[in-house]
Amino acid sequence: MNRPSAAAEPAPQALQAMRRPRIVAVGFRRLKAMLQELAPAYSAAALVEVLDKGFQDAVGEIRARQREQPIDVLVAAGSNGAFLRQHLDIPVVLVKVGGFDLMRALGRARGISERIALVTYGAVPDEVRQFDARFALGIEQRSYSNPEEARDCVRELQAGGIEVIVGPGLVVDCAAEVGLVDIFLYSQDAVREALDDAVEIARVARIEQAKRERLNAILGHLHDAVVAVDLQERIDTLNPAMERLLGAPARELLGRRLGDVAPALSLRDTLRRGAPELEAIEHFGAKPLVTSRMPIVEQGVQTGAVLTCQDPVSIQRVDRSLRARLQPRAASARYALGDLVGTSVALQRAKALAASCARSHATVLIIGESGTGKELLAQGIHGASPRRRQPFVAINCAAFPEALLESELFGHEEGAFTGARRGGKAGLFEAAHTGTIFLDEVGEMPVSLQTRLLRVLQEREIVRIGATEPTPIDVRVIAATHRNLDSRLASGEFRTDLYYRLNILRVDLPALRERRADVPVLAAHLLEKIVAQRGAMAPPPTELTGPLVAALVEHAAHYAWRGNVRELENFIERLIVYCDQLGPAERRAAASDPLDALRGIAPELFAGDPAAAAPTLGDAGRSAERRHLLEVLQACDGDRARACARLGISRTTLWRRLR
Repeated sequence: MNRPSAAAEPAPQALQAMRRPRIVAVGFRRLKAMLQELAPAYSAAALVEVLDKGFQDAVGEIRARQREQPIDVLVAAGSNGAFLRQHLDIPVVLVKVGGFDLMRALGRARGISERIALVTYGAVPDEVRQFDARFALGIEQRSYSNPEEARDCVRELQAGGIEVIVGPGLVVDCAAEVGLVDIFLYSQDAVREALDDAVEIARVARIEQAKRERLNAILGHLHDAVVAVDLQERIDTLNPAMERLLGAPARELLGRRLGDVAPALSLRDTLRRGAPELEAIEHFGAKPLVTSRMPIVEQGVQTGAVLTCQDPVSIQRVDRSLRARLQPRAASARYALGDLVGTSVALQRAKALAASCARSHATVLIIGESGTGKELLAQGIHGASPRRRQPFVAINCAAFPEALLESELFGHEEGAFTGARRGGKAGLFEAAHTGTIFLDEVGEMPVSLQTRLLRVLQEREIVRIGATEPTPIDVRVIAATHRNLDSRLASGEFRTDLYYRLNILRVDLPALRERRADVPVLAAHLLEKIVAQRGAMAPPPTELTGPLVAALVEHAAHYAWRGNVRELENFIERLIVYCDQLGPAERRAAASDPLDALRGIAPELFAGDPAAAAPTLGDAGRSAERRHLLEVLQACDGDRARACARLGISRTTLWRRLR
């Protein structure tokens, strides 16, 4: 016997048959004839096979055909259909008798004889009894549940003088055998309706099966363990990862209750409450898991629940990978020159000079005290330059030890030193290629690295640690320092040749004390910024923060502002935190005398207050007490509850003595 090769393609007719649903219609004689007559009309929608066997013989034949090729739906009638439903796990569509069919068959029988009987499978419909009683037709009514009862009914009716019997195929065959007139109960319309239903059931089942196969394919590729259950917590679907977790194959788990298989992973509470429980940490045996339980809702109705289990080690591995890949090495600048707030002449001069520097590709040196906004200015220069769409990379040269700073700036090859990353690592100069690198606190750079930086500026190339070949780069350098580089040049701590390479374009940022006129607008801007950063937190009371900020601006007219804009920002954030801690009465008191409240919040602003000179003896005592109170309050970071506990007094007493 010749067999097709494994690579042979199925014939087009075979492919078409595989796509169409397969329906097996079971019937004898007259029902069989109707099925054979109607089957060709369904050839485009389904493959309809007619089987002329019944009961146990039909079950055996159907199982044999099922092994060859899956059967989608069965069509049968009466007791034969009921038998197939009991013994097979294939959907069975029963040929149903409509009221019109029944009346028509009874009408035909009455036209032949007045001695008629109706024999049905199962109970006789109430409509027939009511119809017979109303019109006094004298119809004998019988029912049967198996072939033997059907034959007995026919013999009994014959013995009783019945001449015409109306019934399904088995009954009319028995009637014909004993010489009675028989009328087949099923019409062609009823058979056609059963075939239509079978085709639709098969079509919907094919769609659901395709969805299930697609879902299983997706679940099969997930590393997370997933299991879905029905409303009785019976396992409906699970993927290979869940099989491994539960330690059993799917064929042994499907249909069992998840709570019986693994009590620790039960979904009973989720089914009962209908609420999700996401990202819980629990143990299954000795294995830690991150679990999520969710109800399954279809068209607004809960139909089950699903459990997913993740391995925390995998989550940590992915997290490390993401953080490694998403490092902001090529981040864009966030600030523009317009973000430098103020209208003073000194600031406007610095911004104008920075705008001029932005039009050049030359190296820029920014000189300014700590907190004046050197990085903000550097980002503004980059954002206004032709390189604005390229990377902006920043590093604080004072924040790293020498060896680590060298690796960060220039990168390293694999195996260059103990702990070197596999595959090597690009440095920040390479990350900033075609863009800008900002070297903050360049005055703190070790002399040995200053030599390497000088070569980068001269040759426009870098050499990774452990490498022999240079890598060309196109980078604009902006450096910044708060140091007096002249003194470091004199002491030999900063190379003269590097200084002149950096000091091509220079911008001096004024200290805040040199532009005091900008303090009010800066304070308002910083207050708005800090409130916006608080996000979902309750906003501070404007009726208190406004007067406190105004008092701060007014009293600090001669303050030195050694921390510059950063110090002003810290003061305002402290005011907001202070306002959060006050009750309604304390807020009203602070709003009525904001300057006095400011003394308790920021005592350093009043350290050189001339009004405190030449106090009276009583004032001296009160001042000493007040200084002690303020020192304790400052030591407690402005936390009045902690200060009161340390002083052994109430909040009211503290407030009164401060006033």
